[in-house]
Amino acid sequence: MLDLKNFDQNSVGNPNNNIFGLPSTIENADVVIINAPWEVTVSYGGGTSRAPEAILKASLQVDLYDPEMPDEWKRGFYLLPTDRKILLKSDYLRKEAELYIDYISKGEDLAKNQFMQKTIKEINEGGVFFNNWIYQQAKELLEKGKLVGMLGGDHSTPLGLYKALAERHEAFGILHIDAHCDLREAYEGFNYSHASIMFNALKEIPQIKNIIQFGVRDFGQDEWEYIKNSQYRVITYFDKEIKSRQYDGDTFKHIAEEMIDQLPQKIHISFDIDGLDPKLCPDTGTPVPGGFELDRVFYIFQKLIASGRQIIGFDLVEVGIAETDWNANVGARALFKLCNVLAYSNPSASI
Repeated sequence: MLDLKNFDQNSVGNPNNNIFGLPSTIENADVVIINAPWEVTVSYGGGTSRAPEAILKASLQVDLYDPEMPDEWKRGFYLLPTDRKILLKSDYLRKEAELYIDYISKGEDLAKNQFMQKTIKEINEGGVFFNNWIYQQAKELLEKGKLVGMLGGDHSTPLGLYKALAERHEAFGILHIDAHCDLREAYEGFNYSHASIMFNALKEIPQIKNIIQFGVRDFGQDEWEYIKNSQYRVITYFDKEIKSRQYDGDTFKHIAEEMIDQLPQKIHISFDIDGLDPKLCPDTGTPVPGGFELDRVFYIFQKLIASGRQIIGFDLVEVGIAETDWNANVGARALFKLCNVLAYSNPSASI
């Protein structure tokens, strides 16, 4: 077995190693990241299904020294390899979804087109298949005592991980960083749309006590009505609200602590990269003006740990790809912080 404790963190990143250039294996890593190359239902920009591979490459440039958590990398971080069959299935269904979206966007009657009826049925069946695929991986890893994160792909991808966590924890909350609420029911007819992940999570997983959303700035009236009628199962800190409070003299520290106070003891972090200012990840699936710098999100993570809450998992999604490595560069740094936070919050690998 490779020795992580004696690994030279100051050496050049070795492309033959795993994520962040670490000589990690699935056996010696405490933190295992499920690779979710899936983006069937994205409704704007594509490319997120190939983000895990781009982030793996960019991660070789990430320095392993984190002053707040300097030794967590020695626990071992391991990204599972891309499953090419899943990626190809995503590519195929994505093309089908594009045809379907184009059809319904023009106001055509679905009932009059048997081909489109077959298409939407096939896509929804694909969503069920994928969710179960993620669930099985997460369940097996958790049973082995691993700390489990997930790297997407679009934001539909982590539902199976949530379900696996729910089998091990009676109650937990989700800290949801995003430009969108993702509370739409079967958006565009897709039961497991990227815009429906939090709706589906709340509907299918009673162990999720609440979801605290941070940075939302693009949402529909139906989502607003859902939030108002959720009996505080969804609490949304809108981007405009946060910034208005700061303009009026409130501090980000106070807002962050207020938000964290409403979370239960156990937390899963769901980080959609479009929650950031789009200059940081311009090729994300659905970019929206506004958002925050990466250090603001890291500050929330710091406060989350300081509060004594336990992070039980994470997902990082919607990182785009482009001709340059900029999106993957930012994504790799977000992923490294999430791995550190998950490891630091669980001194023993078993959760």
